[in-house]
Amino acid sequence: MQKVRVGILLDDYNIPAWSYEMIKEIKEGSFANIVLIIKNESKVKKKESFIKKLWVNRKSIVYLIYSKFDSKIFNTTPDAFELKNITELLNVDRIKIKPKKTIYRDYFKSKDINLIEKYNIDILIRLGFRILSGDILSIAKYGVWSYHHGDNKVNRGFPAGFWEVMKGWDETGTTLQILNEKLDGGSLLFKSYSLTNNQSVNKNINSYYWKSQSFMPNKIKELFLIGEDLFLDRVKIENSNPQFYSNKLYSIPSNKDILTLLFKKSINMIKNRILNLFYFNQWVLLFNLNSSNTISTSFYQFTKILPPKDRFWADPHVVKKGNKYFIFIEEYIFKKKKGFISVIEMDEFGNYKRPTKVLEKDYHLSYPFLIEDNDNLYMIPETSNNKTIELYKCVDFPLEWEFEQVLMDNINAVDTTVIYKNHQYWLFTNIAKNKGSSNLDELYVFYSKSLISKNWKPHNQNPIKSDVKSSRPAGNFFTHNNELFRPSQNNSKHYGFGMKINKVESISNDVYEENEIDAIYPNWEKSILGTHTINSQQKLTVIDALLRRKRLN
Repeated sequence: MQKVRVGILLDDYNIPAWSYEMIKEIKEGSFANIVLIIKNESKVKKKESFIKKLWVNRKSIVYLIYSKFDSKIFNTTPDAFELKNITELLNVDRIKIKPKKTIYRDYFKSKDINLIEKYNIDILIRLGFRILSGDILSIAKYGVWSYHHGDNKVNRGFPAGFWEVMKGWDETGTTLQILNEKLDGGSLLFKSYSLTNNQSVNKNINSYYWKSQSFMPNKIKELFLIGEDLFLDRVKIENSNPQFYSNKLYSIPSNKDILTLLFKKSINMIKNRILNLFYFNQWVLLFNLNSSNTISTSFYQFTKILPPKDRFWADPHVVKKGNKYFIFIEEYIFKKKKGFISVIEMDEFGNYKRPTKVLEKDYHLSYPFLIEDNDNLYMIPETSNNKTIELYKCVDFPLEWEFEQVLMDNINAVDTTVIYKNHQYWLFTNIAKNKGSSNLDELYVFYSKSLISKNWKPHNQNPIKSDVKSSRPAGNFFTHNNELFRPSQNNSKHYGFGMKINKVESISNDVYEENEIDAIYPNWEKSILGTHTINSQQKLTVIDALLRRKRLN
C-alpha cells in the first residue's frame, strides 16, 4: 500500500503540545505523508472586558476559579497544553476556510470542497472547527478522524477529564473515531482507559492526553501495514453492534454543582487523612499449598507472610528446586524509597525462612520475573528507573545472579513477562511511550527466536491493549486444561486494586487475541485493599496483597 495521504483541520497554527507531537510522530513515520493544512478562518470574537467576562460566565465562575487554581497548584511537566507552532514543523500547502455556521455545526462550501478534493486526501485529522457536517465528512477516502477525550459510552459533552475526577469515577476513557452526522456516534477506531487521578483535573487530563498522542499515528500505521480491506473489516466488526447512551449530556458545572462536588471531595479527603494517622498500607505475601499440582483459586484459604512495618514485600515469583520452593520478591524499605530483589526459601509443608537479598542496584528493582532457557535460570527484574529491560543469569542458585545483557534500552517498561510459544519467545511489557503518560495502561508485545537478544521485533498490533483494567502483567502465564492464560493487573480503582485472568485465543506475528474469563477482587478480607501479582509452581501458589495495618499495635 502507498503511504497514507493526510490532511489536518485546525483553528490556529498554535496547537497544544500533545497534538504537535502527534503530528510530528506521523510526519517522522514511514507510513504517511501530511500534504495539507486546512485552517478555520471564522471571525474571532472581540476581546471582552474583565467585567463583561465575569457577567457572561457568572453561572460558572466557581468552575473557572477552580480550574485556574488547580492548574497552578498541580503544575505538570511536560505540559500537554503548552502551545507550539505547527508551521515550524510542517512545510505543506495551506487552505484557509470560512465554513457556513449554524448554532452548533460547521459546513464547508462547495468551492472549498472542490479545492480540497484536488489533494486526494485519505484521512482528515480534526484538531479544530466545531461539529462537522456535510460533504467534508466524506471527502477523504477513510473519513475524518477525531478524538473524543472521554468514554463516549459513559460521558458525552465537556469539560474533558473533569467529571471523572469530581464524581470519583475509577477510569477516564479516550475514544478515537471516524466522524459521521451523529453527534458522538462515529465509527469506533480505538478506545483506551486510564486510571483517574482523583487529586487533580489538570493532572488527570495531562496524563491521558499525552497517552492519546499515539492513537492516531498507530491506527494510520496499521492501515498502511495491513491494507485497506483488512483494516476496514476490523472497523466493521468493531462497530457491528448498536451503541446506546443513557447518561446526560455533560457541560460546564454551575456554581452550585461545583461547590457541592468540592465539598464532598473535601470531606473524603479529611476522612482519609484522619484514617492515615492510625493506619498505613503495606504490601504483604500470601500463599497456599494444594494437594495437587494446580493453581490455588480460593484466596480466603491463603496464609499471610507479614513483613516488618518498615518495608513491604511484593511481586512474588516462584521456582522449585528439589523439594523446596524459592519465592523471589521485591523488598522495599520505606525510608530508602528503593526496592531490591530477595528470596524466601519454603519447604513442602509451608515452613519458610526470612528473605535474603540476592540482587540490588543503584536504581529501583521489582517484579523478578523468572524463566528457564537451555538449562539456565534467568531473571528479568523491572528496571524502568534505568530505562532498560535487563536480563540476569543465575550462576549459583539461589543467591548469585550475574548481569547477562540489556534486552531493550531507552524504554519506560514495567513488569516484563516472557513466554516461549510457537517456536519463539514473546515478551509482554507495559510501556509509557510518551512523556507524561502512565505505564499502567498500554501493553506491548515483542518477539524473538532467542531469549538472549537485542533484536526484539514489535508486534504489528502494538499496543495490543490500552486499558488500565487489564493491560499490565500480573505474573507468569499459566495453563489449565491445555489452555493458556495471562494474568493482568486491574488498576482501575487504584494502583494494585485487583487482577483479571485472560485466556489467550491466538498469538502470532500479526495477531494477538485474548478474552477476559475471570476477575480477582480484594473482597475476601476487609483489611485487604488490593492484589496485583499471582504465580504458582507445582503445589504452591503465591500472591501479594495490599494490607491496611495499624501503625501501633
